[in-house]
Amino acid sequence: MRGMNRRRFKDRLASGKTVLLPGVANPLSARVAADLGFEALYVTGAGVANFELGLPDIGILNLSDMAQAVERIAGTTDLPLVVDADTGYGNSVSCYHAVRRLEAAGAAAIQIEDQVFPKRCGHFEGKEVAPAEEMTGKIKAATDARRDENTLIVARTDAKATEGYEAAIERAARYAEAGADILFVEALTSEQELRDAPTRNPLPHLVNVVHGGKTPPFPASEFEAMGYSLVLYANAALQAAVAGMQHVLGALHADGSLEKVGDRLAGFAERQRVVRTHEWDALRKVYEDGGTV
Repeated sequence: MRGMNRRRFKDRLASGKTVLLPGVANPLSARVAADLGFEALYVTGAGVANFELGLPDIGILNLSDMAQAVERIAGTTDLPLVVDADTGYGNSVSCYHAVRRLEAAGAAAIQIEDQVFPKRCGHFEGKEVAPAEEMTGKIKAATDARRDENTLIVARTDAKATEGYEAAIERAARYAEAGADILFVEALTSEQELRDAPTRNPLPHLVNVVHGGKTPPFPASEFEAMGYSLVLYANAALQAAVAGMQHVLGALHADGSLEKVGDRLAGFAERQRVVRTHEWDALRKVYEDGGTV
């Protein structure tokens, strides 16, 4: 099944039509996104760090944390997963191991970035990038490590913030030569840069839109017209969840009741539908009551 997902995702990118990619951090958010009809999902390192550890995206999350999150999400959806592997969790050999582990966990594509360790969120200040030669070694290691030729490697550069736009474009070109399948020039800050970047290399490009972040939030249709193959909203679900919890729990704390915020809550039946309680009830019936699957 995972091999089919990878091939399907690779073919989808080759079709030329842009894929809208929501970020998910746990199986429930993956269920919701799949239920709404998205074609692929992005397992966000920031989201896993925030949701699972309650910590910021500053390099604390490790490979085991991420692999476990991917395994759990892959167990609840058959959609292709693009997985955020930060800097590869170390040097080129660590990156090789990370790709092996994340591919086995269920990744269809694996993203490696060129920040120094410990990394920072792409829209934070104070980022630093590693030498381009170090990153090209990681990209080569990543492409050698994959067991399935359909597993894609996403090369992300954060050099725009530290070295300027042209340096970031040059890095992306070097990463393409090293074997990357998709290019991701993070945190572009102007429409001119956004329009130019996909024209500078024929590989598929990814753009990341963060609410409140540095990149102008054009509609997905506009990004498609610019030439982007993937439009990522890595933290939209995360930010919505935080706002929703604050609103509902704030009202509960203030009023001792949910009366004023009932319209912000999924109904009991809807919650059970999303997690497919009926399927598990039917399965129990098979084994306990002698029914049929």
